[in-house]
Amino acid sequence: MKGDYQDLVDEISALLGAPATLENRDFRLIAFGAHDSDDDLAMDPVRTRSILTRQSTAAVRSWFEGFGIARATGPVRIPAAPDAGVFRGRICLPVRFRGIVQGYVWLLDQEPGKPGPEPAALAAAMEVAQRIGVLLAEEAKAGADLSREFQAVLTAGRGWQQDMAVAALRAALGPGGDGLHAAVCVAPWSGEAPASVPGAAAVCLVPRRGAGEHEAGSAGELALAVLLRLRSTDALAPALTAVARLLPRAAEPAGTAGAGGPGGAAGPGGTAKAGAAGKAGPAGKAGAAGKATAAAKGGARLPAGPARRMTAGVADPVRGLAELPAAWEQAVAAARAAVAQPRLGPVAQWSAIGPYRLLATLAADPVDDPAARALLAPAHRELARTAEVFLDCAGQAGRAAAALGIHRQTLYYRLARVEQLTGLDLDEGEDRLLLHMALKAARLT
Repeated sequence: MKGDYQDLVDEISALLGAPATLENRDFRLIAFGAHDSDDDLAMDPVRTRSILTRQSTAAVRSWFEGFGIARATGPVRIPAAPDAGVFRGRICLPVRFRGIVQGYVWLLDQEPGKPGPEPAALAAAMEVAQRIGVLLAEEAKAGADLSREFQAVLTAGRGWQQDMAVAALRAALGPGGDGLHAAVCVAPWSGEAPASVPGAAAVCLVPRRGAGEHEAGSAGELALAVLLRLRSTDALAPALTAVARLLPRAAEPAGTAGAGGPGGAAGPGGTAKAGAAGKAGPAGKAGAAGKATAAAKGGARLPAGPARRMTAGVADPVRGLAELPAAWEQAVAAARAAVAQPRLGPVAQWSAIGPYRLLATLAADPVDDPAARALLAPAHRELARTAEVFLDCAGQAGRAAAALGIHRQTLYYRLARVEQLTGLDLDEGEDRLLLHMALKAARLT
């Protein structure tokens, strides 16, 4: 499908003599034409950044929709905004199917005083845009049609119900059913499921599970389940980038360029004048790596209450849908681990969450081990943090004191208090293991 979009975008570029880009209706980049010009006005900062980040901010989307592109049935010209980093105007070709907008094709307009595309060329380009609209609509419909089957696989009980649900999903997927897939859990999720996710075979919403089972979120919350279709394990990295776009990101300081404009050819994204909140770079790869230094470990604190930030967990790729329920459990565990330990996320792979692979399975209920009960009380949060950092540093006092930013004697004093509260001997391996597990499990609950 990706190759079809690229061919159609290249066809529009050839018709109008300008590099074109294609975005879906959520302003996420799908394909873009080659750019071989040395014109600095064409490759303005906003266009360059948006191609690299492949997404626009909500403010950018609102700004461009203010020109009526969501209602337009023909080409829309949008003027340049040099103060906002857009040195050249844009032409937007709405991509529609049966009257519903599916996406947008963006092109650079000609410089002032130079003739733009001929009406006949624009009409031909709009015909190509209609063909793109058919493909986008068919892709969205396919994902929606599979949501029921996908949800049934994830929520069916073990046994024949699950076997039947897997068989139904395999039949719906057709020849691709026995290919390589990865399950993704995004939680907590509010609102409706997105119409489509790039690279996804199906998406659905999954409610919280019953008491005693692993939950994707807290009571009353939903999780978004995504079934990624992969050609190979190497394709997981770009798929994670698509998953990262589902998560909210922190805004950049005012005056910095944001995620860019629509299609990499669009407006004043992320600049102070445009008011667009910027985005960080693709977070998927960083989150998927799951690596951290001892200092990063030392900077973490045990949560004071239930975490509310949205995270995503990605299971190891599986071949064959029979393994999908187990893969979903991995994805849920990774999403929970990303909340417990921010250094793992916001997109965490199950293979990279270390001890949380076991702890997420064990810690379905709040930790209430008698030894750790007093230490985990709010009044002793700093002592709990000290003990966790010390254990993260393999019991090396020098490393732990440096990570905590305290004198070694202060560390020894705090560890003695920890032993008094817990009744554990931190010179004993099993006692250290018990305390370490209790502290990490407390993050998950």
